Amino acid sequence: MEQGAWFGSGSAVTIGSRSGVGKDALLMGEVVIGDDVMMGPRVVVLATNHVSDDVSRPMREQGLTRPRPVVIEDDVWIGANAVLLPGRRIGQGSIVAAGCVVTKDVEPYSVVGGNPGRVLGSRGAS
Repeated sequence: MEQGAWFGSGSAVTIGSRSGVGKDALLMGEVVIGDDVMMGPRVVVLATNHVSDDVSRPMREQGLTRPRPVVIEDDVWIGANAVLLPGRRIGQGSIVAAGCVVTKDVEPYSVVGGNPGRVLGSRGAS
């Protein structure tokens, strides 16, 4: 793990063999990281979000949504400053481009980028 990475209490974070978490990364809530995962600096992984339904109350008083684990399967590369939102699954062998905001599950061996993240290609495709 790189310097400055933050896991909260760390009790809900699982990290597989030969995987790394980048400098100043933030992992909040239940996060499962497989084997051989590479993570760039300042990646944010969130398993919960703020409630914002009641417009008569400030959002900061409405609490948090029900936690939804984030799963990063084996052999994934997540670029710098990427954001993974609650409940997302990053499929085996995928690449998440730097700065990507992952709002949907990523199929195995996909290359995704942008905000919101979209499929740019597939690893191994000719």
